[in-house]
Amino acid sequence: MLGIPNERALRIGAWVVLGVAAVITLLCATLVFGALRNDRAIAANHGVATAQVDQVLFDRTIIRFDTPDGVTHSPSNGVLYPDGLNAGQLVRIEYDTTNPDLAKVAGRTWLLTLLPVGTTALFTWLVAGPLLWWIRSRRRKLSEEPVPA
Repeated sequence: MLGIPNERALRIGAWVVLGVAAVITLLCATLVFGALRNDRAIAANHGVATAQVDQVLFDRTIIRFDTPDGVTHSPSNGVLYPDGLNAGQLVRIEYDTTNPDLAKVAGRTWLLTLLPVGTTALFTWLVAGPLLWWIRSRRRKLSEEPVPA
């Protein structure tokens, strides 16, 4: 019968849903720990500067700042925690003196990642949970149906 899922397809579907949700959750946790690691690196080799916001793009905010040695830096990955910045604005930043490409807006920390990452993980499981429940109920119905002779 076409269109009626069999036991194997439902089992594979459940594993796929569970796997995708687990990977998204793992990526969320990795993002939080990465932000914490970056903040610790900046704190260990702390430098402060005033930066000019050059561009605010969809995926990053590009800044430019000078270090005390007179070198101008513009981190290619942008500045960490750029929410609310506008092009042309001057902003106080903190950076890692051993790696000036690692810079964040002064006063902002990894805790700012918790809301968007937590929301992403929550919505992932709000979709995956009912979907897994539905697959489980379909498998149960399928196993209760009599097998045609």
